Amino acid sequence: MMVAMKRVMLIAVLVAWAGCSKGPSEDQCKQLLEHLVDLEFKKAGAAASGDALKADLAKQKAAVIETKSGDFIAACKDKTAKSRVECALAATDLEAVGKCDEQ
Repeated sequence: MMVAMKRVMLIAVLVAWAGCSKGPSEDQCKQLLEHLVDLEFKKAGAAASGDALKADLAKQKAAVIETKSGDFIAACKDKTAKSRVECALAATDLEAVGKCDEQ
């Protein structure tokens, strides 16, 4: 789980690389954090088949989101172009998120 949190923060830094005067909304930033966490867990092979496993996975995701939410949302709103957030939200994997920085 620590690796997932570190990767989410690395991706957040990459997405926040360039500033923008008309940044994304707080809601978009929250959605982005949740999306990045989902993509990271998916990449790590975190799939649950039983109800107990699904509940445990949901708790782990929620813990990562809660831990990183404040810093992530602040950086997202203040330092990230809205177009990059929209691009990352549309991405279906972490590689595609990384390509949002090439725009």
